[in-house]
Amino acid sequence: MELTLLGTGAPLGLPRPDCPCAVCALSRGTRVRAATALLVDSALLLDLTPGAALAAARSGHSLVGVRQVLLTHPHDGPAVEVPAGLPTAGRVPDGRELTLISGHTVRAVSMDSPGTGYEVTSADGERLLYLPPGGAPAGLPENHGVPYDMVIADVTGRPDGLARLRATGAVGPATEVIAVHLDHDAPTGAELDRRLAAAGARAVPDGTTLYVGEYHEVPDVPRRTLVTGGARSGKSVEAEQRLETFPDVLYVATGGTREGDAEWAQRVDLHRERRPGSWRTAETCDLVPLLAGDGPALLIDCLSLWLTDAMDRVGAWDDERWAAGGQTALRERTAELVAAVRATGRTVVAVTNEVGSGVVPGTAAGRRFRDELGRLNAAFADECEQVLLVVAGQPLVLRG
Repeated sequence: MELTLLGTGAPLGLPRPDCPCAVCALSRGTRVRAATALLVDSALLLDLTPGAALAAARSGHSLVGVRQVLLTHPHDGPAVEVPAGLPTAGRVPDGRELTLISGHTVRAVSMDSPGTGYEVTSADGERLLYLPPGGAPAGLPENHGVPYDMVIADVTGRPDGLARLRATGAVGPATEVIAVHLDHDAPTGAELDRRLAAAGARAVPDGTTLYVGEYHEVPDVPRRTLVTGGARSGKSVEAEQRLETFPDVLYVATGGTREGDAEWAQRVDLHRERRPGSWRTAETCDLVPLLAGDGPALLIDCLSLWLTDAMDRVGAWDDERWAAGGQTALRERTAELVAAVRATGRTVVAVTNEVGSGVVPGTAAGRRFRDELGRLNAAFADECEQVLLVVAGQPLVLRG
């Protein structure tokens, strides 16, 4: 099944008309994206957008052979001029199937927002799922069956939709996931590629032709990732975004609760509100058993609070206890944690603080914490396939 993406952008395109934001300013050349539309085997057009005929011609195709035009979502704005000879566009009721003269079978998939998704099966059995902007499938069965060969969806706008498809088996390890409906609230350029790769997806330029069912290397999702950065740098948000397309995540909060501390409670509540409802939470610093066991992806937030607890347990804040065995005991604890990270089979994203670039602490205990956290960060990073430094909300790739 041959698929040409006539556009890959949001309904208003990218850059948006008259928008002064930085992403729109950077969306030039190959980063310009028309509203998403798909041409399937030159016979089926999914979504009719302005300039569709010209976009098809630029990609070496024609709309002359199109026998069916299906819409996935309400189209706002001025009316779209229908190219001469093109069938009237319509939508298929949810759950209904349509058999085309070309041999394709199209089934309408219900969404959790206004719009319709389409499952397209070719005469040779290749299966494609195309979803509208801002939409995720509603009511998928728990055991979906055979995964789709390709899924084309709003990955940046609805990452939970991809997580839902993975949870039901509709997206498997070999499913090629293409991000479309790309808007200006997603990053652009290399940062977009990096973020999508973390979700096992990719973006392609307008006019790209793909072949459903043809082998294409699926982006390799890093199994172990360390995200570091300063206070309020956005490191926790970055870590959460890396796992938002996973169907099941265990959020490991190493800070726990602090009775009577209203400011800390507010921080904890903010983190909880950001997390998907399907994620589970464990408040513990006992990380080694979690890393050694099987289960869903782990998001550990954060290593600096884990170190604080470890130093409490060995009395590392006191100079005499530090010299009398506290240092040795702490190094043993950190070595055990690093060894568990090296041996783990789980997907892990850990957050830590970068404290070595600030003011030198005024106490011996403060300097000790700074030094030990630096050592822990370096050792933990050595065991990770990817290491990110977040500065002013911008992730910089240090490794991977």
